[in-house]
Amino acid sequence: MSNSSRNLKKANAGANIPASDSLKLSKRERVDCIGRELKNLFPDPPIPLDHKDPYTLLIAVLLSAQCTDERVNQVTPILFSRANTPADMVELSVDEILEVVRPCGLGPQKAKAIFRLSEILLEKHGGDVPCSLAELEALPGVGHKTAQVVMAQAFGEPSFPVDTHIHRLAQRWGLTSGKSVAQTEKDLKRLFPKGEWPSSFHFHYYHYNKCVKFLLTESRQAVSKCL
Repeated sequence: MSNSSRNLKKANAGANIPASDSLKLSKRERVDCIGRELKNLFPDPPIPLDHKDPYTLLIAVLLSAQCTDERVNQVTPILFSRANTPADMVELSVDEILEVVRPCGLGPQKAKAIFRLSEILLEKHGGDVPCSLAELEALPGVGHKTAQVVMAQAFGEPSFPVDTHIHRLAQRWGLTSGKSVAQTEKDLKRLFPKGEWPSSFHFHYYHYNKCVKFLLTESRQAVSKCL
């Protein structure tokens, strides 16, 4: 049995995540219960993007926009075999980068962003990825979520990256009524103390969604101690 199959079977048997339309606990109790159950289901969720350092993580997360992690993990070994540092990357042309990253979608924009951010890292940061949310967000092609993932995974800084997967789950579980990812992020940060934003928290949510997506439509029938 594959790891994903085992995770799916485990989650189907043990998930106790509530649906927002049948909640019986207070929001504080619900938050505690959800956090506990996610950690029980996936105590050590894998980081879905292959990387070896802050720079390769930054490039991988940038490429993952509107692309599957599986596809990114197929493309990055080819790219990083040719250039896995800012100095090596700027030795390639934008067209050469595009040739490799095109399968990830939005190829021209991503290729230009990778080339230019590599130049900026050399010009302004000594070739290193900055450990600063503001400086990361100032890089081409690096949005708020990408910057937060890098801060959390590369530098171990408390961070709470929220994407559309987490946004939908948080709504489903009654943790937010936010209409946007930005509002959901604010709501979740208020609910979960900063000390409980471990770098893996995003991936607890992410891995849950990837492994047991079907539960989002079947959870009303699930017996749940979080209800």
